[in-house]
Amino acid sequence: MTDDKDVLRDVWFGRIPTCFTLYQDEITEREAEPYYLLLPRVSYLTLVTDKVKKHFQKVMRQEDISEIWFEYEGTPLKWHYPIGLLFDLLASSSALPWNITVHFKSFPEKDLLHCPSKDVIEAHFMSCVKEADALKHKSQVINEMQKKDHKQLWMGLQNDRFDQFWAINRKLMEYPAEENGFRYIPFRIYQTTTERPFIQKLFRPVSTDGQLHTLGDLLKEVCPSAVAPEVPVPEVCSWLPTWLLASSAEGSHLPSLWRDWE
Repeated sequence: MTDDKDVLRDVWFGRIPTCFTLYQDEITEREAEPYYLLLPRVSYLTLVTDKVKKHFQKVMRQEDISEIWFEYEGTPLKWHYPIGLLFDLLASSSALPWNITVHFKSFPEKDLLHCPSKDVIEAHFMSCVKEADALKHKSQVINEMQKKDHKQLWMGLQNDRFDQFWAINRKLMEYPAEENGFRYIPFRIYQTTTERPFIQKLFRPVSTDGQLHTLGDLLKEVCPSAVAPEVPVPEVCSWLPTWLLASSAEGSHLPSLWRDWE
C-alpha cells in the first residue's frame, strides 16, 4: 500500500468546495461577503481558521470578536474530527458548495471543546498516531522515531505537503510480514443513527485459520445491523487488508462512515 502512490495521492488531494458565511446575528460594520475555500478532506478545520477569521474580521469590531467556531445546519462542527469525516457525517447528501456558518460569539460549551492554538490539534493528531501504532506495532515504530520525524509528519499535514508527510508516514504503514503482520487494525466506525460517537474495538487483520479479513468481516463483528443482506460486502470490500493500512488524518485510523441502510 505504501507504494501505491496514485491511490494515496488521490486520497490526499481530495477537496470539498466550501462556502463560509457569517452568522446573521453577528454585528458587522458592513455586509460580510461569503468566503470560499477548497478544504482538504484529510485536514482539520482548525488549520483553516486563520484564513476564515482574517476574512470576516475586516467587517467586524474587535470588541465583538471572541473565539471562532463553526456549525452546519445547527450542528456545531467538532474541530478534532477530520474535515472529510465531518462532511460525510453531516452533509454528504447536500449540494455543493458545503455551506458552513461562522460564529464569533456564544461558544457552545456543551457541544465543543476549546482549541486555543494549533498546538492543541497537533497534540490530538499525534495522540491518534501513537494509539494506532500501539495497536499495530506495540508502539515500536513511533518510539524509534526522533522528535523531528514527529514534527515533519505534522507539518506535512498542516502545510498540505504530500511528500513531506508520506516520507515519515510510510514507516508507520510498513507491514511486518515476518511477524505475521499488524497485531490489530486501527479503525473507527462513525454512525449517524446512534448517540455513540464511534465504534472501536480490537480487530485482527488475519483470522485464526490464516485468512485475510475483509471489511465485511469487520462490519459483521462490530456492527452487524449495518450490513444490508442484498449487498455482497465480502466481495466488494476484499481490499480491506491493504486499504485499512492506509493512514488518515486521525493517525492511521480508518475514519469510516456507515449509514443506516434503512
